[in-house]
Amino acid sequence: MRESEVKVNGQIRMREMKDNELLLDLLRDRLEVKSVKAACWRGECGLCTVLLNGELVKSCLVLAVEASGGEVVTVEGIGEDGGGGLTAIQRAFMEHGASQCGFCTPAFVLTTHELLRRNPSPTESELTEAVSGLICRCGTYNQIREAVAAVKAHDKRSVSKKLVESTR
Repeated sequence: MRESEVKVNGQIRMREMKDNELLLDLLRDRLEVKSVKAACWRGECGLCTVLLNGELVKSCLVLAVEASGGEVVTVEGIGEDGGGGLTAIQRAFMEHGASQCGFCTPAFVLTTHELLRRNPSPTESELTEAVSGLICRCGTYNQIREAVAAVKAHDKRSVSKKLVESTR
């Protein structure tokens, strides 16, 4: 075990980490971040997706010690006011029914949020590629596309500014 520090959604957290502990287990079991879902533990479903130092990763494939000294952002960390306000993509997911059971929603919201932050006007194929590693068992893929299209249809400068600001 080693004492390590990791920033999660803007808050520095100190924890002892086992050398073989998964980031997924640290987040869910010891830091109580339940939006990061545990489903396959093999990197196939993508429901444990988080941002680690600005890159989307599947937390079931990353050791917790790899996040030591770094920054992890989950869906809770992307709110517009930093305190839980909804982003444009979160509102669009709600408005377009893109979250039936809700189990996969955090991973899809975080992934599409990051896509739109980097590219406010992704093509259909860019969106498909961005979410290709995520599985929705309810089959809300069309509603997810509608939600992203709705965000793109808004004033792109204002939406992209809000998306960029909400990731700081």
